[in-house]
Amino acid sequence: MKQKPISSPVAGCMRWGKWGAGYNTAEYRNMIEQCISMNINSFDHADIYGDYTTEEEFGDALKEDKTIRSKIKLITKCGIQMVTDNRPQHSIKSYNTSKKHLIQSAEQSLKNFGTDYLDVLLIHRPDPLLNPEEVAEAVQLLQQQGKVLEFGVSNFMPHQVNMLKQYVPISYNQIELSVICLSPFTNGILDNCMENKITPMAWAPLGGRMLTDDLHPHFRSITHTAAELAEKYATGMNEILLSFLHTHPSGIITVIGTTKPERLEQAKKASNIRLTREDWFALFKAATGEDVA
Repeated sequence: MKQKPISSPVAGCMRWGKWGAGYNTAEYRNMIEQCISMNINSFDHADIYGDYTTEEEFGDALKEDKTIRSKIKLITKCGIQMVTDNRPQHSIKSYNTSKKHLIQSAEQSLKNFGTDYLDVLLIHRPDPLLNPEEVAEAVQLLQQQGKVLEFGVSNFMPHQVNMLKQYVPISYNQIELSVICLSPFTNGILDNCMENKITPMAWAPLGGRMLTDDLHPHFRSITHTAAELAEKYATGMNEILLSFLHTHPSGIITVIGTTKPERLEQAKKASNIRLTREDWFALFKAATGEDVA
């Protein structure tokens, strides 16, 4: 099956279920359909979301209308083992990237969604015990069986990516990145993505709940600069903060974890905005509090 590229933004589903809005099946379906109507067709999950319940709830909505699956792309992550009533065999929160666990996790996600393939499967966190040969064997088997189309990682540093890619192709690295989480611009993560033709996905691209007057020391300078640029570009502040990421040459895809369709609509508009260099550096300065060297 030929894979079309994931496009920005991706709808992040972490808060759609138990960990947030607590959608029922009709509400899941309504949100999915609203996304499709805005030409947002990719949905980001992880097996652990909602204490291992959100994938299946999302899948219940897909099962109501079998035509939806062909219109969307499903991204999910695995490798974290949570302590929860839904997994009584887990005695401690840990990571598991063994061949057996990756295959079992992917097959469970397929069952949860009611589909026969995942568009993208990501390893959720770097595992100190990761065996690259086992990961490669698992991914290769899943891809040969047509159960996983593309493979990637999440929250991996460049040296971890470089090690693993010697054994298995990596298409994505999903990382925390925003105007208040600037380290990937300078710590080699985005450079590594460009070097290896890996597409970066940015989670919490608007800073999550951290971009507030109480929690971030440069909140006022960031919002002041973003407001000025929003007026200049005839758009909104959220669009400016997202365009800050889209302007980077690595082709960053934003994952918008929201239950508000208007936030997704803003993100869709932002995907077409590119800041000038000076405007980009104005936001960078606002976020750091100082000029570049």
